[in-house]
Amino acid sequence: MAVDTPEGAVTGSARLEAPGWLEILTGGATYAAAFLLVAVLLPLVEDPAVHGIVGLVVSGAMGLVAFSAAVLVRIRGLSAFGIRRAKPRHLVVAALLGVAAYVLGTVAAIVYMVVSGDTQNVQTSYQAAAAGGWWSLAFAIIAGAVLTPLGEEAFFRGVLANAFLARYKAWIAVLASAAIFAVAHGINPVLPVAFVVGVLTALLFRWSGSIWPGVLLHGVNNATALLVPLLVTRAGV
Repeated sequence: MAVDTPEGAVTGSARLEAPGWLEILTGGATYAAAFLLVAVLLPLVEDPAVHGIVGLVVSGAMGLVAFSAAVLVRIRGLSAFGIRRAKPRHLVVAALLGVAAYVLGTVAAIVYMVVSGDTQNVQTSYQAAAAGGWWSLAFAIIAGAVLTPLGEEAFFRGVLANAFLARYKAWIAVLASAAIFAVAHGINPVLPVAFVVGVLTALLFRWSGSIWPGVLLHGVNNATALLVPLLVTRAGV
């Protein structure tokens, strides 16, 4: 009897090629080292708009560097890390889920703030970048909606969620990888937003076997998060 499985599910020989703990630990250590370096150097950028743009750029760069380190541990085809073509329906669903992720993430952040009492806005520099004029907004969108999703999806889904999905039950892999992704954003109101994005992109990765739907979802979510506060402010709401 044939058993239905998600299109991107890792089975058979593909399971042997999927990244494992060696890739996770190598990429994770590289990501942590880059994070510490950024934590020391980024505060030196005093202009809020420039600080926001640089922050978005390094967020993507950290993921790409960690991904590269993980790939180089045991060199194999990039398709083992989800660098493969996605079908149109995967991308359409991803775009719609990007908007849903923003709505769900906003609700989750509000609940977090009410329950925890933590109301700090840790994205003021990103909002300053979006409000800094057309060129600043363009750079913020390129960095936040293209580079950041590319880097973070490459590592957190292409390596981390990928490795978990190949070895553990799907619900464990999805929730665990999303939790790690959320904690990587810090214990603040962004944590539940990152968790929502992490769950949805991990599910997309399991369904499609490709990181590109997750990159699109992540990009739509980030672009919406940059533009909505700007539009609300401009509208005087």
